[in-house]
Amino acid sequence: MTATAHVDQLLATLNATDVGSLDSIAEKVLQVQAELQALHQAELAAAAGAAVLALRRGDVAEFKRGRAFLQSKIGHLR
Repeated sequence: MTATAHVDQLLATLNATDVGSLDSIAEKVLQVQAELQALHQAELAAAAGAAVLALRRGDVAEFKRGRAFLQSKIGHLR
């Protein structure tokens, strides 16, 4: 898979976090976190983990900020 395709896949997964149960949304973000770790993007992986924690404590605004941050930074990995 090319780097651009990989980035597109990560972004598609994050974009899919608009709908679903809280557990399924958290799982998608955890998948992104694992992929970021595999790409040696520790700072972005930590941000994904923080977004999941915000979601689990019910802080939707913080989750959305975290997701937007990830979408922005992952887009720059192309």
